[in-house]
Amino acid sequence: MPLLYTIGKLTVAPALRLAFRPHVEGLEHIPATGGAIFASNHLSVADELLLGTVVPRHLAFWAKSEYFKGTGLKGGFSKFVLTGLGAIPVERAGGRAALTAFDAAIPVLKAGDLVAVYPEGTRSPDGRLYRGRTGTVRLAIAAGVPIIPVGVTGTDKAQPIGTRIPRPGRAKITIKFGKPLDFTGRPDDRTSLRAMTDEMMAEIQKLSGQEYVPRYAPKRADQAAGEQTA
Repeated sequence: MPLLYTIGKLTVAPALRLAFRPHVEGLEHIPATGGAIFASNHLSVADELLLGTVVPRHLAFWAKSEYFKGTGLKGGFSKFVLTGLGAIPVERAGGRAALTAFDAAIPVLKAGDLVAVYPEGTRSPDGRLYRGRTGTVRLAIAAGVPIIPVGVTGTDKAQPIGTRIPRPGRAKITIKFGKPLDFTGRPDDRTSLRAMTDEMMAEIQKLSGQEYVPRYAPKRADQAAGEQTA
């Protein structure tokens, strides 16, 4: 576990658990050793913070590559913190550049670490669960690791979209971990990937209790445009 992450586990994590008092179920499904992908629904920026707080092992999250390339004092500090936390840089340009994030995650998983992924690709704009993208299953098959489905509730009330700071006590937060899904050895053609992704999303829905929407969630820019015209 990276040193900075360890320090956070000993200092920040206990304070967050005390402030938010998350109810956690299914910790027995988290493997004691070996790599795994945590595939979770996504309601709020607070999801990452609280997920990292309750998972006992190091959990690697994605971070925009710009944060690793900044200059000056602020840029250097940002790079130091993210590197110290073991974050995985992701390009937002799309195409081959975006795939480098998955390329970087494969050795992390094969080395026995845990990686968190949000299959919807963005935060839910209305609290419902949207169709999952197949990248999570592709990554699991490529790295040869299981997927741990995760259902989170209450974080959208603790830190609604548009707010910068989470507010403890606004809602009961629950985090549920499901039984591991092992897709290793399964065909990775387009139809099979879609079927496995739908299977994964069904397990996430069972844990979160959300209404399911059989289409992709709108991108953040589209969500903002809709809010302006409403």
